[in-house]
Formats: sequence, C-alpha cells, structure tokens
Amino acid sequence: MTMNERKIIDLEQGWEYMQKGITKLKNILEGLPEPQFSSEDYMMLYTYPEFLLYVLFEFHLLVHRTIYNMCTQKPPHDYSQQLYDRYKEAFEEYITSKVMPSLREKHDEFMLRELVKRWSNHKVMVRWLSRFFHYLDRYFIARRSLPPLNEVGLTCFRDLVYKEINTKVRDAVIVLIDQEREGEQIDRALLKNVLDIFVEIGMVSMDCYVADFEDAMLCDTAAYYSRKASNWILEDSCPDYMLKAEECLKREKDRVTHYLHASSEQKLLEKVQHELLFVYASQLLEKEHSGCHALLRDDKREDLSRMFRLFSRINKGLDPVSLIFKHHVTAEGIALVKQAEDAASSKKAEKKDVVGLQEQVFVRKVIELHDKYLDYVNNCFQNHNLFHKALKEAFEIFCNKGVASSSSAELLANFCDNILKKGSSEKLSDEAIEETLEKVVKLLAYISDKDLFAEFYRKKLARRLLFDKSANDDHERSILTKLKQQCGGQFTSKMEGMVMDLTLARDHQSHFEEYLSNNPNADPGIDLAVTVLTTGYWPSYKSFDLNLPAEMIKCVEVFKEFYQTKTKHRKLTWVYSLGTCNINGKFEPKTMELIVTTYQASALLLFNASDKLTYSEIMAQLNLTDDDVTRLLHSLSCAKYKILNKEPNTKNVSQSDTFEFNPKFTDKLKRIKIPLPPVDEKKKVIEDVDKDRRYAIDAKIVRIMKSRKVLTHQELVSECVKQLERMFKPDIKAIKKRIEDLITRDYLERDKDKSNTFRYLA
Repeated sequence: MTMNERKIIDLEQGWEYMQKGITKLKNILEGLPEPQFSSEDYMMLYTYPEFLLYVLFEFHLLVHRTIYNMCTQKPPHDYSQQLYDRYKEAFEEYITSKVMPSLREKHDEFMLRELVKRWSNHKVMVRWLSRFFHYLDRYFIARRSLPPLNEVGLTCFRDLVYKEINTKVRDAVIVLIDQEREGEQIDRALLKNVLDIFVEIGMVSMDCYVADFEDAMLCDTAAYYSRKASNWILEDSCPDYMLKAEECLKREKDRVTHYLHASSEQKLLEKVQHELLFVYASQLLEKEHSGCHALLRDDKREDLSRMFRLFSRINKGLDPVSLIFKHHVTAEGIALVKQAEDAASSKKAEKKDVVGLQEQVFVRKVIELHDKYLDYVNNCFQNHNLFHKALKEAFEIFCNKGVASSSSAELLANFCDNILKKGSSEKLSDEAIEETLEKVVKLLAYISDKDLFAEFYRKKLARRLLFDKSANDDHERSILTKLKQQCGGQFTSKMEGMVMDLTLARDHQSHFEEYLSNNPNADPGIDLAVTVLTTGYWPSYKSFDLNLPAEMIKCVEVFKEFYQTKTKHRKLTWVYSLGTCNINGKFEPKTMELIVTTYQASALLLFNASDKLTYSEIMAQLNLTDDDVTRLLHSLSCAKYKILNKEPNTKNVSQSDTFEFNPKFTDKLKRIKIPLPPVDEKKKVIEDVDKDRRYAIDAKIVRIMKSRKVLTHQELVSECVKQLERMFKPDIKAIKKRIEDLITRDYLERDKDKSNTFRYLA
C-alpha cells in the first residue's frame, strides 16, 4: 500500500488504542493484576523498573508506529498538537485520580515514604510515555519550540503534587532531623530520597530546594542550637562546651554527607557556628575557671588546639583568642622581670658574681618561656600569623624592660659571653650551645636597642679574643652567622673583622719571632707577644702614654722596627691597658711567678729601684690617671694578694698613702694571677652608642632628603623612625634636634612659606 492509499487513523480511535498501553503501564505501577503476569514478574517490576523494558517492548513498538502515523497524516488529520495535549492530560488524570488521594491520606514518615514511591513511579511513567511519544519530541516539539515531553511530565508533578504538599514534606523532614539531633535513629536513606525530590523538581535549578526546604531547615537549625547553647553556656566548662560544639559540627557535616545536598554544607555549618560560638564567644573565652586564660595557665594544649579549630571557623573569631594569648604571655614575662629585679635587689649586698648568676637565670627563663609559647603557636595554633604577631608583641613589651640597672640588651650580651667563654657556669654540649645561641638570636628580634646589644657584645667578644677566654672558635663564628642573618651584614661587620684580626695577629707574631731569630741584635731581652689590631673594628680603649719601665721600652722599640719592615703607612698606637705580663717576685719564703696587667707590672717594677714610694710618686712616675692608679694599687695592697704593704693599713687607697714591697708575701701556689678589677664600662658603652645614634640619624635624614628633596616635618620624622627602627628605636626629640643641627650646617633649609616643610640643599 502506498502513502496515498494509507488508511486514515481517527484521533479517538488512535487514542483509544494508546490508552490501553497507558492503562497497562499505570496498572503495573499501581501493582494491579495484569493477565499473563506472575507474582515473580510483579516483584521484578517493583524491584527493577527497567524490567518494564521487557514487559512493554512489544507494545511500545505498536504504539510508536500508531503515533507516527497519526502525526504524519495530511491536515486536517495531523493530530500532533492534540497528542501533545493528551500526553499532558494523561499525567494530570493519573495524578488526580491515584497519586494525590494516596498522599493525602498519609502523614509524617508514612507520607514521605509514599511520596518517594510516587515520585519514583512518576519518573518511570514519564520515561515510558516519552518513549511512546518519541516522534513528537524529535519533530513536532522541536519545530514549535515547545517544552519537551520529559519536562512536561515533571512539570505536572510539580504543579499538582509538589506545590500542594511541599510544606508538609519539609516540616516532616525537619522533625526527623531534629529527632536525629536528639540521638534518635532515623531512616537516612528515606530523607536522602525525599530531599532528592526537592533538587530534581527544580529541573537543574536549586531554587525549589533552597526556597522550599533549605531556608526553613537553616532557620530551625539556628533555633535548635540557640536553645542548646543557652543551656550549655551556663552548665558546662569551656572545654566541655567546646567538645559539644565540635561534636555538633561534625554531626552536621555528617548529615550533609548522608542526605542533605552538598551546597547546604557551608550555610549549615555557619548557622551552627554562629549560634554555638559567635554568640557566646566572649562568655566562653572569659569563663573564670576554664576560659582561655585558664587553659593557658594550666597548659591544656588539647583544649587550646580545639579552641583554635573552632574559633578559626568564625569571622575574626581568633582575634580575642590571640589578644588573651598576648596578655597572658606578657603577664608571665613581666612576672619574670619582677622576680629577677627582686632577686637582684636582695643580692646587692652580696658578691657581684651572684647578681650575675641571677641575670643568667633570668635570661634562661625568658628563653624557656619563649620555647614554651612558640611551641603553642606552632602546634596548638597551627603556626597562624595572628599568634606569631601576638607572641612578638608580648615579648617586645617585657624584653625591653631592664632588670635592676641592666638593660635587656646588656643581659643578652652577658648571657652569650657566659656561654662562649672558658669556664662557663653552664656546662653544655656543643649541640646545646648551638641551640641556645639560636634561641638568644631569636630573642634579640624583640629587643628594640639592637645597636646597644651589638656594642656590649663587641666589648665582651674583644675580652674573649684578646685574653684567650673563648671556649670554641666555631661557636664564635656560628653566632656571628646567626646575627648576620637576623640583623644584616652591617650589624656584624666589625665583629667579623675582630675575629679575622686575631688570625692575622697570629701570623704577625710568627713573623716577628722569625725576625728575632734572623736578627740577633734585635733581641728585646724578654719574651714578647704583640697583637696588632685594626682600630676600626675594635671598641675604643684608653691609650694614655704610660711611662713604661726601661725593661719594656726596648721591647716596644724592637717591635716598631720589625713592623716598619712590613708596612710604612700604618701607625701603631699602644694600648697598655689590655696588656699582661708574667714577672718573677723574689720573696723571702720563695720566688713566685706573678701574672699581672701591664699597669700592675709597671707599678711593681718601680720597687726594684725604691724601697718605699708615696701615692703621688707612683702616679707621677707612671703618668696614669688618679682612677687608674687607685685601682691598680688597691689590687696590689688591699685585695687577696698583698704584694705591697700600705701605710696606713686600711681597706681603701688614698692619695696620702705610702707603699713598700712586701718581702714576706707567700702563697701555696708558685704561680698566681693578680686580677685588676675591670672598669665598669657600661656608662662608656651607652655614651658611645648615643654618639653613634646621632651619626646614624644625621646620615638617615640626609639620605631621605636627598632622594625626596622636599618633605614635611611629620613625613621626615616618620620615615626616619621607620628606617632606623631595625637597629634602635629613635627618640623623636633627638630626631628634631638633629634636623635643627643639619639646618645650621646647611644640609637642609626650611621652606620660606611653610615652616614645617624642609628642602634638601645639594
């Protein structure tokens, strides 16, 4: 039969035939008996909807052919539009007659189960009817830009079922969620299936899920945890509260994994965090016996870690935690300072080395405090910048407080000296020394007067190097490397020069000894070792023209002759205050070797020519200051070793005293060292640093003005402070004073119209 001869299918006739297939599909979905179906077949259909493929396959081909014929007939017998409309009516009739009545008669969890079943059946029905009417989808719908069949089927369910019952469904789901929060067992798979309906009904969009379920669920969550938190904050300690809060957050995240949509996770957790943490943050952190301060005090590391994890979740939640941490560390540091001050004041009447020991103990405790709280920052607070900043600010507060009359810069320098010199009071292994030096350098970062530390350290380093008191050269180089990394090359350049000088000095000494062996006429008469230093590297020392004894004058001349053979462009300045001598003292009991300073040796050698000398005579012959003469005569006549007898025999030296050699002096040792009490150089160090600071401020102001040309007073001062604070905290008044001085020296000038503006003068 040709196309023209094909029999016309009437609309009602064709639809009646299709209705049989639709009815068969409905009956199968409803579980109604169908001829030629066994109970096992129905079980397969119920369990595996795909089994319909086998059941309806033959009928599907017949229906598809019928629809094809009805849609390809010539007008007015082309029933495409009518079939499209009846496709929708088939769904509406089924939903109205079967689906809605079954849903209306059920409530709560039973309603949810029925809804899941009906939604599943509806999707199967949509899939099969779309196959039946496939020709419409491919040609008619595409040409007319109509909604596809699949969308029409889902829209019917949304408009007739979902819109009527979504509120009841939402409420039933929320009730189940709250029951689970209270510890009851619920059917999570059921909730997952129900909430999938909210997602799928939106057809790609999440609007239905958000508007019809999520918003209400979040509101209920906030109310639920608000009630819980209001009770817990009154009943529980801070650690217990945090345990509950952490567990709640974990469970809510678990809910998202099992049945809520993934997009809800962030919003849900934020609600819980707000109610449990944000609302009660200050009350929780400040709980009297269990808050943040108590946890720090009692070293509750696990609880502090939990606190960090929880409060890092909320906006600016870590700010109050870091502030409490800062205050706690500051309080502990200030307590250490006060403890050290009390100990120092109680030891003032005792020996100086006891006070020094207390200072060592103080620095060691500060290091231990830093170790403890740095470990907190790295582990409990996960290396967070906010806590590093809090630790830094806390240590800057109390590390810049002095103990008794000593600044923190001096204390650190003394501590390093004690570790690095021979005979240290701290018996440490090489690894422990390296570790301690590393920690000292870290502490230095908190000290504002780094230049003061550098000067004190340089003084101590000089004594260790010159008097062979350094325990290990490797440690000396190691700390200089660490200081260089921390503070820059300029900070350590002089110290590195000092260490290098000592190496060169040993070479000079070996060359000098070689020179003496090659020139018998240049014999100095006594053993002589000279350390040649570079003036710019070393601290400044007094170089008074000491009147040397004749025995020593020849030594100096011989060395000068030798040095001129090496260089003619350098001038030697002799610093006798740093020299040492080994001399023999012939006493009546026995001859003894005395290890003394050059000053002491010069004074003692005067008594080879005179039996008795007055204070004034000694001072005149040595050409020393009053202070130096008093100090060296006290060490020889009033201290432990009385090499000289003094008249009158008092404990102090006065200008009217007379001195004579003590022939009866003796000691159980054949070789003794007679110490000369060192001059307290603290005042001089501070004066030197102040002078260097003036130069530094001058140089910085000129550099800034040279590059910027014109600046206001405020801009110049702030820029100067900013650039200098790496080494020291400049005083604003000092900067103003230096500006005025530079104006008088024609480096700067004031603007004629604006008195607070400066111009650079080239």
